[in-house]
Amino acid sequence: MSSKFPEYDHLDLSEVNKEVLKEWEEKDVFKKSLETRQGHPRFVFYEGPPSANGMPGIHHVIARSIKDIFCRYKTMKGFYVSRKAGWDTHGLPVELGVEKTLGITKEDIGKTISVEEYNNACRKEVMKYTKEWEDLTRKMGYWVDMSDPYITYDTRYIETLWYLLKDLYKKGFLYKGYTIQPYSPAAGTGLSTHELNQPGCYRDVKDTTCTAQFAIKNPLSEWTQFGDPFFLAWTTTPWTLPSNVLLAVGPNIDYCAVQTYNSYTGKPMTAVLAKSLVNAYFPAKNAELPLEDYRPGDKHVPFRVLDKTWKGSEIAGIGYEQLIPWVKASDNAFKVVTGDFVTTEDGTGIVHIAPTFGADDAKLGKEYGVPGLMMTDKDGNQRPMVDLKGKYFKLEDLDPQFVREGVNVDLYGEYAGRYVKNEYASEWKEETSRPDDTTLDIDLSVMLKQQNKAFRIEKYVHNYPHCWRTDKPVLYYPLDSWFIRATACKDRMVELNNTINWKPASTGSGRFGKWLENLQDWNLSRSRYWGTPLPIWRTEDGKEEKCIGSLKELFEEMQKAVQAGVMTEIPWKGIGLNAASEKEFDKIDLHRPYVDQIVLVSDSGKPMHRESDLIDVWFDSGAMPFAQVFYPHIPEEEFAQIYPADFIAEGVDQTRGWFYTLHAISTMVKDSVAFKNVVSNGLVLDKNGNKMSKRLGNAVDPFSTIDKYGSDPLRWYMITNASP
Repeated sequence: MSSKFPEYDHLDLSEVNKEVLKEWEEKDVFKKSLETRQGHPRFVFYEGPPSANGMPGIHHVIARSIKDIFCRYKTMKGFYVSRKAGWDTHGLPVELGVEKTLGITKEDIGKTISVEEYNNACRKEVMKYTKEWEDLTRKMGYWVDMSDPYITYDTRYIETLWYLLKDLYKKGFLYKGYTIQPYSPAAGTGLSTHELNQPGCYRDVKDTTCTAQFAIKNPLSEWTQFGDPFFLAWTTTPWTLPSNVLLAVGPNIDYCAVQTYNSYTGKPMTAVLAKSLVNAYFPAKNAELPLEDYRPGDKHVPFRVLDKTWKGSEIAGIGYEQLIPWVKASDNAFKVVTGDFVTTEDGTGIVHIAPTFGADDAKLGKEYGVPGLMMTDKDGNQRPMVDLKGKYFKLEDLDPQFVREGVNVDLYGEYAGRYVKNEYASEWKEETSRPDDTTLDIDLSVMLKQQNKAFRIEKYVHNYPHCWRTDKPVLYYPLDSWFIRATACKDRMVELNNTINWKPASTGSGRFGKWLENLQDWNLSRSRYWGTPLPIWRTEDGKEEKCIGSLKELFEEMQKAVQAGVMTEIPWKGIGLNAASEKEFDKIDLHRPYVDQIVLVSDSGKPMHRESDLIDVWFDSGAMPFAQVFYPHIPEEEFAQIYPADFIAEGVDQTRGWFYTLHAISTMVKDSVAFKNVVSNGLVLDKNGNKMSKRLGNAVDPFSTIDKYGSDPLRWYMITNASP
């Protein structure tokens, strides 16, 4: 009896896998499955672009298995299911890999290695593991067209990104602002909030905290009856204390005065703090101890709480002495102000304000006309006390006149050049670090303790954000950046999200939905070298600017610049852009340093230079529905056939990555969803429930697993154990 299916005496699924793959390739089955359905109704699928500068992992198998199941099913139902592969080729992962390979840091670029040489190295690095990706794709039986992928560094792809940015610019959704932002000293760039909210970015860390004593000027009479009076303020970042300029209280919070002693120095004092937090600092039983019986060094410190209380609004305006007088501040600094964000959940109910290192702090400083404490560098620029590498400015990097007039060199000199986090030092290694290593926070706290300015110093475990690519802590830092005004479309994003079929539904309404409800503007700027350049040119005074939305527009503006004499010639001259071939497009490189050499002319005749920033790499991938077909160079009726997607699928970590950027860009550009249905799978965990990671050495190798067992058992196992 004949059978159209092969029979096996000894079933070896690995061999079956190889036989089936061989037959598919010989008969070109995937291509034929598309050809036979040409003209049929479409089922639109988008493939999220991986980066080929790293090896594929086991987690890619589960996501691709889910994609393959749905796409094959719809193909079997008679739909035409195009599956275009893509490569994510820009951004930090690539740059950091190149820096490691070349043994350089960001500061070396433009000095020991040119930007051109560096970006050429990035271009090579980004496709390093293409063959391995193609091999896994083939071995696991994932049908996707890898013969004509979209590549995010392609000139035509970048042109579409510029078109989309120009669209946002015309709608008023692009703006420049000097704000406090998440900043990664290790990566040398600002980060967006969705990058900061990638899984694993917030981690529990044990830091040294300090409750500092701020000596009160012109205190209320009730506060002068026992020792010197102090405001108490708690901070988890003692390194910011030298930048303090204000103290914030809650306007309706009750504050009291406590007569006691400093447990480190034994000196009598009156401490001012929120009444509801007294017992967090003073054990109730110590209230029974006589104040007069205390001797320095006693384990139990007596205290007495005065009966009278004061609302925060009543003590606003009272001044205090600069805690760490290293740098001269503005004349109206060092006073108590009110802030609605102050609570009594922890700390003392009094918040130390350093406008250069906190968003709430900066807002409050602006409200009361008290600027952040700034230094002047040797180039004449105003800078916060910490430089972009994450350390206090060295004296030799500051303006000499500023140092003479505004810096107490004797006090500051001891700490100049110190990293605010040990992890920022290039020589720091996690494997050699010790829990008892000293830190700047420890040394500053000890200094304050010796000066009778620290009330309590202790270790504290708290959740702190880390850079998603360097694994090192971030700072909140003042930067000039370009933003997408995502908040302007927040309600519409929420509304459109409610029309998307999420599997599981809880991800759409919960993790993704809550993210949209608390949306912040998108920090677009990246201070890097390998990526899509921001297409905005400005005059030196910043009063005139142009956003370029196409190569045609760029060429037209360059012609104007040549005629005006601000440029001598047009790069890539002679290329016919109206009918440019792929070969001609390849001659045009919009990356740095070439794009930086283009000088345009303003309407009033002034030279315009490009804003030096690149854009967030997540914009690259979020724009793929448009850029994969080089929109708008495609008829709208054709584009309507492939947009929006009927189906996408990726891991749950993409809710604040690719899923978000797809949704945000489509909402703002087309007032539409980017995808109608989405499957969000969970993370692949090891036997102990930890996320698999090559860095941790607990990851399963997909290549050897498929070679041993075949792809079907692996796919079956992962799907049956991970129902979405």
